[in-house]
Amino acid sequence: MGTTTSGHDASAEDGAARGSAADDGGDTRVPAVAARALTKTYGTGDSEVRALDEVSVDFAAGAFTAIMGPSGSGKSTLMHCLAGLDTPTSGGVRIGRTDLARLGDRQLTLLRRDRIGFVFQAFNLLPMLTAEQNILLPAQIAKRPLDRARFDRVVEVTGLGDRLGHLPAKLSGGQQQRVAVARALLGAPEVVYADEPTGNLDSRSGAEVLGFLADSARELGQTVVMVTHDPVAASYADRVVFLRDGRVADETRAPTPETVLDHLLKLEG
Repeated sequence: MGTTTSGHDASAEDGAARGSAADDGGDTRVPAVAARALTKTYGTGDSEVRALDEVSVDFAAGAFTAIMGPSGSGKSTLMHCLAGLDTPTSGGVRIGRTDLARLGDRQLTLLRRDRIGFVFQAFNLLPMLTAEQNILLPAQIAKRPLDRARFDRVVEVTGLGDRLGHLPAKLSGGQQQRVAVARALLGAPEVVYADEPTGNLDSRSGAEVLGFLADSARELGQTVVMVTHDPVAASYADRVVFLRDGRVADETRAPTPETVLDHLLKLEG
């Protein structure tokens, strides 16, 4: 992952980077994202830190999955490797049928642009642009034609219809994060990665954003993978994967705040 390619290979790899779920021939058994024996180490010898240790996990298409674990368990490292933002020491990641290790830097950039959406704790909105302009900006940079029906549907799901003309300074924190979610959803990415998306929000605004992420999975068929430390946030997901010491330690489906907290207490005990 992260190697450069010659011009002769670029065209073929561009096709791989831009591949989509359609490449799977309609086989719904192919995970949206899959990690196999994923290992990430930092340092060497006595100072080596194993952030991920042989992690193998699948993320089903159209599902909302949360990743949790104690501090230092490898949550963010796993997400960064799954998104092609970091290179594993060994093991591999596939998005659909695309092996990230076979892509060069340019092809990884295209993949992140065309097939992945990101929602971070910081809203990352441009203050001089309206909500609508912020939502449309990535598509305009990529020179993709606007799918008006998709735009209208995303705006409906995120409840931003009466806020599109507002600058970020005129929006609440929850509304700003909803703009960020809409921006991530507009391009119909195969997967949206959300890293502590409610970390800067109060409980009411956080609930709004989490509800919209859940709705995007239910109503738009969007695959969502979220890192969080909050049992309430995780309870919005269809499934929670728990990490401990860089390994998958447990998982639960149809979570509630109580069951998530119980799993966390067992991991930390």
